[in-house]
Amino acid sequence: MMSHHCDCPICRAADCTHFMQVEMYDYWRCQHCEATFVDPSQLPDKSVEHAQYRLHRNEVNDARYRNVLARLALPLLERLPPGLSGLDYGCGPGPALAAMLTEAGHRMAIYDPLFFDDPKVLGDRYDFITCTEVVEHFHRPFDEFDRLDHLLKPGGWLAVMTMFQTDDAAFARWHYRRDPTHVVFYREATFRALAGHHHWRCEIPCANVALLHKPPR
Repeated sequence: MMSHHCDCPICRAADCTHFMQVEMYDYWRCQHCEATFVDPSQLPDKSVEHAQYRLHRNEVNDARYRNVLARLALPLLERLPPGLSGLDYGCGPGPALAAMLTEAGHRMAIYDPLFFDDPKVLGDRYDFITCTEVVEHFHRPFDEFDRLDHLLKPGGWLAVMTMFQTDDAAFARWHYRRDPTHVVFYREATFRALAGHHHWRCEIPCANVALLHKPPR
């Protein structure tokens, strides 16, 4: 059953309106940060999520996969001095991005709640954090971004890659929406609102990539 009212799961604004019903799902739109999200009563359970995640076939040495990840890695590396500590948050079964950044001279940790669930990793702080094809899965994105802010050292970078939602007319047939584990969809304005909340600086170096810089103390 659809909720009668939803606060935004990203910015917690109360001014959300029902956006669209597609098949069994209802979607809401935040009027503040412009995020689109699945009705909270319709979020997938862990069994559905795990079954979908195990279909992923991302291999560390897959050249095509690395080429996709380079859209985030290259602009991030341009902003990093050598020899930093990084965390690939939500790295999935094949942590190719962590391997690429290690090859570039950084010390990488990896974390994934299904494939690399090591709580000790979340006890450290990092010079930069990467999230590639992760944030669209967050059921509680406000809390997750707070956690990432805590994990990030002052002066650090949070690098996010997700498909930005841009075309309302195409939303119903959009392939990204059809993945049942994709429950929140971001726009450039969404990341700028997130940056404003956390006092980060937001850069959009290319389509579907946001680089968020935490100010130094």
